[in-house]
Amino acid sequence: MADSKRTSGCFCGAVQVELTGEPAVQAYCHCGSCRGWLGAPIHAAALWPASEVRVTRGKEKLGLFKKTEASHRQFCTSCGSPVLVEHPAIGMVDIPAGTIAGLAYQPSLHVHYGEKVLAVRDGLPKFKDFPKDFGGSGDVLPE
Repeated sequence: MADSKRTSGCFCGAVQVELTGEPAVQAYCHCGSCRGWLGAPIHAAALWPASEVRVTRGKEKLGLFKKTEASHRQFCTSCGSPVLVEHPAIGMVDIPAGTIAGLAYQPSLHVHYGEKVLAVRDGLPKFKDFPKDFGGSGDVLPE
């Protein structure tokens, strides 16, 4: 359903985001940057094409942090909660899956499993970094 709309936003509601269609990729990320930013052992990522993500309220409330040029992390300056991560090199925007109303989260892979702090045994592919088509090595690690 390419015309379906979902919403996401920050904890206090000052920032609202509209997402069109379904996520292109749903993945668990184990990188140290995601863990540090979210304060969690694993990040449940849902990535949309950038053209399908629109901030509908509170754009002026978005703060920006770039640890690297690969990930432009944006957060609400009122409540501090993570809102989205732009990945310009791949044209995608990561929305923390737990903030998306009505999303049935169904990840298909793990990325940055080489940095894991919590082992997961779910039968999904576990990439050391990223699949080759996303610019990674394509190396898969055992559970």
